[in-house]
Amino acid sequence: MLKKMYKIRFVFVFVALLGYSCSNDDGGSGPLMEQPAQFLGEVEWIKNFGGTGEETAQSVIKTTDGGYAVLGFSNSTDGDLMGKTLAVNDYWLLKLTADGEVQWSKTYGGSKDDRGQSVIQTTDGGYAVTGYAMSSDGDGSNNEGFHDNWILKLDASGAIEWEKSFGFSGHDHSYDILQTADGGFFFVGFLDVTSARADGFEEKGNSLTRHGVGEFWATKLSAQGEMEWRRYFGGTNNDRAHAVVQSDDGGYVMTGFSESSDFDIKNSRGSYDYWVLKIDKEGELVWERSYGGSGIEISQDITKTTDGGYVIAGNTFSTDLDISKNNGESDIWLIKVDDAGNLLWEQTIGGSEFEDAQGITLSADGGFLISGNSKSTDLDADSNAGENDIWLVKTDAMGALVWQKSYGGSGLDFGFDTVENEDYSVLLVGQLGSEDAPNASLKGMTDLLVIKIK
Repeated sequence: MLKKMYKIRFVFVFVALLGYSCSNDDGGSGPLMEQPAQFLGEVEWIKNFGGTGEETAQSVIKTTDGGYAVLGFSNSTDGDLMGKTLAVNDYWLLKLTADGEVQWSKTYGGSKDDRGQSVIQTTDGGYAVTGYAMSSDGDGSNNEGFHDNWILKLDASGAIEWEKSFGFSGHDHSYDILQTADGGFFFVGFLDVTSARADGFEEKGNSLTRHGVGEFWATKLSAQGEMEWRRYFGGTNNDRAHAVVQSDDGGYVMTGFSESSDFDIKNSRGSYDYWVLKIDKEGELVWERSYGGSGIEISQDITKTTDGGYVIAGNTFSTDLDISKNNGESDIWLIKVDDAGNLLWEQTIGGSEFEDAQGITLSADGGFLISGNSKSTDLDADSNAGENDIWLVKTDAMGALVWQKSYGGSGLDFGFDTVENEDYSVLLVGQLGSEDAPNASLKGMTDLLVIKIK
């Protein structure tokens, strides 16, 4: 009797569940399960922009209206650059819709070489861009010699609100910028201190030795672009900062590379190292660390993690010391450090040829998106169309490879930056140099390239 009642109850539950399922299939009133967003790794669209000259994209951000802003530089005067009058490099800022359509396009520069490197959206809905410029005419009001750091504050439509140039008689390059909590700005790059005028030495006091070829160069500006303070850090050889993030305590963590083993560099590992330093909100050095092997390591970008640490991306040629393995000539090298600079983990990704990373983005799933380039067809890289291909890599939270894909043709193609959307799709920007790349028709010598990957 008990077995019979159990069978009846089972049949009733089964029929009820079957009916519920059928009512949903037929568009009934029952709730439907939504499929969670996921990254498929499939190209949704590819767009390239430019003229008959040379164009490149260096930086991309997602804007508050759901579109994108892409910064690079161009020396064309035709095609998508109609209206640009001089065949020299100008900053080039493109505002795109979510579908990659151009809403507006602006160039900024003068009669000499001006190269945009980084764009951010500001809290007022406008933009700030940085790079390095030689012009003192056109949109530029001042130049102290060769390239200077050139910062522009733009409104929401790309019109210039103010522009400022900072530098000395040598080459001074700016690569990254962020907006600070007080509405001001902080940017990093390098200072050619050996060519700087005497007033470039004031930040180091009365030391008899003024360091060497290049220094990490950190500058804090007010909201109106007035300089509040600046500092430089390094040794007697070549040291360059490429990227910066702000720490939870209001300080700044900068990354780049160092060839030095003296002055501010206390634990050099080899020829060129990743050099990472933290300064407080007033610009005083908190700590500095070198990471690498006996060969060459160059870091290009940094992202802050949710636990207050930092993950840094670049490339390595080494096989020893901090590098646990090397797959070939050069690999992408990822390291994670905590807020005290302690090395937590490291990962190499690549094949038997040359790979490097130019940009890194923290993904919503806790992993990382890395933009760079690859020449390999083996090990971690499974295809190459010729020369350097754009390479997009996705890792887990420990830097282990999850997914990778190369894009390009038989020429030289480079990836520089990515941004992730709410649905986990990715916008990848870079430089197209191949005439035979799939789904793209090259307009000039090189084009600014944008790829949407869902």
